[in-house]
Amino acid sequence: MKKSLTLSFLFVALFSIAQTYPSYNISLLSNIAPETTNNWYGTGTKYASCYGWHNPVDNKEYAILGTTKGNYFIEVTDPSVPVVRDYVVGAAQNSLWREMKTYQNYAYLVSDDNNNRLQIVDMSYLPDSVHVVYNSNALFTKAHTVFVEGDKLYCGGVTKVGGSKFSMAVYSLANPESPVLLRSLNQDYASVNYVHDMFVRNDTVYASTGDPGLFIFKFNSNNTFTLLADYTNYLDVGYNHSSYLTPDSKTMVFCDEVPTGLAVKVLDVSDFGNLTLTDTINSHEEATAHNPYIMDNYHAVISYYQDGVYIYDVSDPNNAVLKGFFDTDPTHGDNDNYAANPAYRGCWAAYPFLPSGNLLVSDMQRGLFVLNMNTALNAPSTVHQENFIRLYPNPASGFLNIVASTEETGELSLIIYDIAGKKISNKQVHKTESVMNVSVDVSDLAKGTYFIKLMGRDVLASSKLIIID
Repeated sequence: MKKSLTLSFLFVALFSIAQTYPSYNISLLSNIAPETTNNWYGTGTKYASCYGWHNPVDNKEYAILGTTKGNYFIEVTDPSVPVVRDYVVGAAQNSLWREMKTYQNYAYLVSDDNNNRLQIVDMSYLPDSVHVVYNSNALFTKAHTVFVEGDKLYCGGVTKVGGSKFSMAVYSLANPESPVLLRSLNQDYASVNYVHDMFVRNDTVYASTGDPGLFIFKFNSNNTFTLLADYTNYLDVGYNHSSYLTPDSKTMVFCDEVPTGLAVKVLDVSDFGNLTLTDTINSHEEATAHNPYIMDNYHAVISYYQDGVYIYDVSDPNNAVLKGFFDTDPTHGDNDNYAANPAYRGCWAAYPFLPSGNLLVSDMQRGLFVLNMNTALNAPSTVHQENFIRLYPNPASGFLNIVASTEETGELSLIIYDIAGKKISNKQVHKTESVMNVSVDVSDLAKGTYFIKLMGRDVLASSKLIIID
């Protein structure tokens, strides 16, 4: 269960106020909400994604914040006093989606709304200003997401002038101000209709394709694609939205966006011939994980609709451990107010890679948050594990003993899934003490791997179970 912390913060719009944000091991440095005149079709949504950039020339740090109208360039060198340095208006003025990535001193801005275009911004003039060096729909009008790896720009969900589409396209940034199309995925795999987002390392592309699942491609030296693996039937399968890879390339964390409330998956990708789900993560059963990021070799930073930003230690891919959270929507957390708001609001994105170590987070209604995550990163991995399940014997046959520790009492659901995500059983248990010990007959389960989840109003814990003959 979340714990609340009262903090004072600078709200840079029209006034300063004090606010209470549920948090644990992550503290507020500042909040800036520069968009005051527009929101997406009256829903209250004004902001989309965010990204960060560090200028190595003068050691200043910046946030790029997408809004319904364009993109703000905000200096956060002093994290307590963010300053808007410039603004680039978008081609379309009422856009829900804006995504951005950087390469060298350039920012690449896209949107997945009609009548848009690719914009390239030279940031080397900051803190004075930014210069738009490319503003054209010659390559495309819409792209849902962008990713930069090396000197290549990867774009997912591309729509060109006239309406023709690329599921994913790769552009050369040999000239950063004038990208050149190298290849579209459709040319090699026409059956892949859409790539929602992608993570790329070297020549390997981890493509989140929505309902079909996760596909892994190699982008060859001759600018063609080769399919290496796919992962399509798994626990809590949904709309495969986005992913991130640990620096050792062994563990992938990915999010399913639809339907709401699906767990984040931790996947062993060390062997493409044997992709293996090792753990699941869920901040709250009604929250929806949107975008994951991996910093250093094991801290997963996950932005959640409805639930803010969470940091997990995934150094043991079989046992992700919560290190900290900060909920950018103060109506959630201890207030249990999830159902009172639309499912898709709150935290959109995070950027944890600034040299200062500060965390940038965008909230769809509240703008940019600058957070201090040092306590979370340095906390022991045994801290704040109120919710856990211990199984014994494991591997098991016959009867299984389940020990569960949670803060919640009352009626809980003990659910067993097979490795493909099919629900095998759902047993109601009544918990009166902090630690619950029950025995379950698993003699009718076939040999194999299963996942057990304990779910309640404010608790979700899971563990892997092996059944033997």
